[in-house]
Amino acid sequence: MAARRCWAVVPAAGIGSRMAAGMPKQYLEVCGRSVLEHTLQRFCDHPAIQAVAVAIASDDHRWAHLGISQHRKVRRAEGGAERMHSVLNGLTRLETEAQPDDWVLVHDAARPCIRSADISRLLSQLEQHSVGGLLGWPVRDTMKRANDMDEVTATIDRSQLWHALTPQMFRLQALKHALHQAIAEDAVVTDEAQAMERLGLQPKFIKGAPDNIKITLNTDLALAEIYLRAQAQASDDVAHHAAGRCSGEN
Repeated sequence: MAARRCWAVVPAAGIGSRMAAGMPKQYLEVCGRSVLEHTLQRFCDHPAIQAVAVAIASDDHRWAHLGISQHRKVRRAEGGAERMHSVLNGLTRLETEAQPDDWVLVHDAARPCIRSADISRLLSQLEQHSVGGLLGWPVRDTMKRANDMDEVTATIDRSQLWHALTPQMFRLQALKHALHQAIAEDAVVTDEAQAMERLGLQPKFIKGAPDNIKITLNTDLALAEIYLRAQAQASDDVAHHAAGRCSGEN
């Protein structure tokens, strides 16, 4: 059996109202490029990703000015009212090239620090999984439940709690069916795993790097810059070390 090909969908039609920055957060600059450019570059650079469908709002006039919008792997899709509508439109766009059983990785536009190694880990560990899954990070902090007055009502066992990250990886047709089902039942799902869970399926967590943060507040931009610079430095160090070995340096 031929290996399933892998694709990506990046919903990028949000307005980022919590940032109060005067523009959608995916267009804010970090390390000299927009958040969205950093995010898309990670997927365009990954050899296993065939193409990336980016869901853009119909009135978005910034997208066309990004150089990466012309990348050979990038496909534009129509943004929707909610994340799940944008993802669904992205899946529909990919159907012109992809097969129903191909894998699709859905990733937040505002997670520019996703590591190539984490994408590869997700692909390798879920390749034979019957459902698919998502990157995650086990909860470390003590978790509390509160009432409407913000008073603690219980301490929650954190041993089986995870932070849900992206990418989230599922087969194209299965995810499309799950999203259609949620929309038909007027259910708003906040990520793709939840759509699959509603069908009684159990996506698998794959542990990812903790620097795969989502930019939500202004302070997150500074943190993302620290992580991006650290990743770039680590990559440069590895390349320099490899070059030294090839040239016979001690």
